[in-house]
Amino acid sequence: MDLRVGIDLGGTKIEALALDLQGREAWRKRIPTPRGDYPATIAAIARLVREAESDLKAQARVGVGMPGTISRRTGKVKNSNSLWLLGHPLREDLCQALGREVRLANDANCFALSEAVDGAGADAEVVFGAILGTGVGSGIVVRGEVLTGPNGIAGEWGHNPLPLPRAADLPLRECYCGRQACIETYLSGPALQHEYAAATGAAKACEQIFAGGGEIIARYEERLARALAHVINLVDPDVIVLGGGISNETRLYENVPKLWGPYVFSDVVDTRLERNLHGDSSGVRGAAWLWGRDSR
Repeated sequence: MDLRVGIDLGGTKIEALALDLQGREAWRKRIPTPRGDYPATIAAIARLVREAESDLKAQARVGVGMPGTISRRTGKVKNSNSLWLLGHPLREDLCQALGREVRLANDANCFALSEAVDGAGADAEVVFGAILGTGVGSGIVVRGEVLTGPNGIAGEWGHNPLPLPRAADLPLRECYCGRQACIETYLSGPALQHEYAAATGAAKACEQIFAGGGEIIARYEERLARALAHVINLVDPDVIVLGGGISNETRLYENVPKLWGPYVFSDVVDTRLERNLHGDSSGVRGAAWLWGRDSR
C-alpha cells in the first residue's frame, strides 16, 4: 500500500492521518501535544508515524503541518505561537527521528493544499485558503503546489493591515506581532468576541453573535470583504476557501461577495467564495498531500 501520513502539529493536540493515493482514510489517531517540551514533541510525532505504519504494514511518506514556518536562513522554526518550537531545527530533527525525508509546511498552507487537491477548490488553478478562527492565517496553492516564496511567508494575509480603515476601525488595534491594525485583530474569533463584549457588556461565542446579526456582524462582513478584495487584486484566485470556526457561518458566502466589488480593480469578479469541504481534517489532509499523489 502506497501511503501518505499527514501530521497536524497543533498547540493542544497532534493528529496523524494516513491516506491512500485516492485520498481514502486508512488510519487516524489524535494525542495531546506535550506543550513546552520540544524533545517530547519530536518523539510523539515519530511514535504516531511508526504506529500507523505498524498497523497498516507499510512505510509512508510523511508530511507535517506546523504553526509558523522554517527559516530559509537558519533552518529553524520562526513565527510560531507554539513557543517551545521556536529556534529549533524541526525538519532536521524529524528526519533524523524517522530516518527519512519529512516535508513541512505552515498549517494554513496545508489547509489550502487540502482544499485545492480534493476539497472545495479541486481542479482550480489558483486557490487562496483563509482560516478565520482563533487566529487568521492563509495559504496560496498554484496548480497544485503550495506557494511559499523566498522568505517562506507567502500567504501571511492575517498580518497585513486591514485595508482602508473606517471610523469604526479606529483606534488601530495592537497585534501580538508588534504591528498595528493587522487583519487578525479584526477578523479572528477572539477579535469579534472582544468587540461584541465591548459594545454590549456580554460575553458570547462567535456563533451566538452571528445568530443575533446586527451592526457588529454587518461590520465584520464588510471588513472581510475589504480584506479579501485586496487578495483578489494581488493574487486573482479562482476560488477563496474559508476555514476555521467562523467559516461555518453560511451568511458569509452570500453577503461578502456582494460587498467586495467596489474594492476590486475589475468590472466583474468571478472569484468564488466557498466553505471548506474537509472541515477540521483539512490541515492534516494537506500535510499528507505535501507529497502529492504521484511522488515516489
